[in-house]
Amino acid sequence: MKQYVIDQLRESDYEKILEFLKNNADASEFGDIFWVMLPVELYSDIQREHKQCHPFCFAVNLSLSQVDFELLTRSRRVLRCACISYADRRQRDYIMGYADRMLEELNIKI
Repeated sequence: MKQYVIDQLRESDYEKILEFLKNNADASEFGDIFWVMLPVELYSDIQREHKQCHPFCFAVNLSLSQVDFELLTRSRRVLRCACISYADRRQRDYIMGYADRMLEELNIKI
């Protein structure tokens, strides 16, 4: 799995990130995994065409020592489809920027 990983979190960092994700992402049924919606303007051509698969998101997996931002754009409706793929350059930049903005907003120094 391709991911943008931020490790060596402190316990206080974990608590800040958890609160941020609870307020800015959708919780999953898998504990500390959250779904962040990808802006529609970043959908690839095939993702735009597959309206039945909207919305698209990426997963954020939080643990006590690290937070992982998956570089896979997923559908919230279907598990397997040609429109589910690794992030293209614009999507990847958005995901990594989201992570970096979150750290900046929370004043977490890594």
